[in-house]
Amino acid sequence: MRRSTRLSIFCLPLLTAMLYADQVTLGNGDRLTGQIVKSDGKTLTLKTESVGTVDIKWDAIASLNSDKPVYVETTPNKKTYTGNVSTKDDSLVVTTEKNQTLTVPKSEVAALRSPDEQRAHEMAEHPGFMQGWAGGANVSFALTGGNSQTENLALGFTAARTGLRDKLSLYTNSVYSRNNASGAVPSVTANTVQGGIRYDHDITDRVFGFGSADFMADQLQGLNLRSVLGGGLGYHVIKREATTFDLLAGINYTRENYTAFSRNFPGATLGEEFMHKFAKAGSTVLNEKFYFFPDLSSSGEYRTEFDFGTVTKLNKWFGWQNTFSDIYVTNPPAGKKKNDILFATGLNLAFTH
Repeated sequence: MRRSTRLSIFCLPLLTAMLYADQVTLGNGDRLTGQIVKSDGKTLTLKTESVGTVDIKWDAIASLNSDKPVYVETTPNKKTYTGNVSTKDDSLVVTTEKNQTLTVPKSEVAALRSPDEQRAHEMAEHPGFMQGWAGGANVSFALTGGNSQTENLALGFTAARTGLRDKLSLYTNSVYSRNNASGAVPSVTANTVQGGIRYDHDITDRVFGFGSADFMADQLQGLNLRSVLGGGLGYHVIKREATTFDLLAGINYTRENYTAFSRNFPGATLGEEFMHKFAKAGSTVLNEKFYFFPDLSSSGEYRTEFDFGTVTKLNKWFGWQNTFSDIYVTNPPAGKKKNDILFATGLNLAFTH
């Protein structure tokens, strides 16, 4: 009698856990219990106590029952319903808190989400302006004395707020170098500042629209300020977490103020952007982009911009960054070179919010 009592006491928590848990039955008869985390209509993520978090193919599920309410998003009208779910034939039956039932064919289920996943989804879809930011700042400084007396400073900052269907990006970088030796001409050997903002919004899974504003000043080229306002369409050729490749095309309006003269003109925007996270290293991200800006008012005149950079994380917050930029202008002021090349390497401080 005592043995039976002990066995009952031992099994009671297990039976209670099975009673109050989501259950998934596979087509081969296997049954899993746990908590439904999410589903994208292709796979179902279930958190179990015995084997941890598992992903189950949606087509392999014969039946499922949730012990607690989940959020069900449908494909035809993009509506979301909340309630306990169960299966009946090839459909999900959603029982709401008011004991109303709604039948949704499995083929029309776009997503299932737990309450926590739903809150994260809504936050990502409609983030506050100060939410969802990620980026980094880099700085490098060099100083020499004695026979050579130089100062070199490079600063950079990038930040991006990524939502489910849009992305807001900010950037700025500068390089300043001075020769303090007596009689050095010129005493300032580099003084370049760049910055800009861009907003992308997905029209479809592959096509997106963008608007941008970019600014640049270069003392040694005599460029007081270049302002470029533009917009257009882009296409996600590759859109994966580890690799992205985008093509962009649009129009822009450029205003250039040089020490010698000023000019304004319409132009076209043609470009590509590539990003790859190295899986084996796990800590290095490569970014590359190339843009071609032909002047639509003067045949044969154009500007190109090429950027290449890597960031290697040393820990969660710090990394090592290398950046290379080449800006080419076909028609700079007389006596000025067409190319401006920038290379900087230094410490990177990453942040998220």
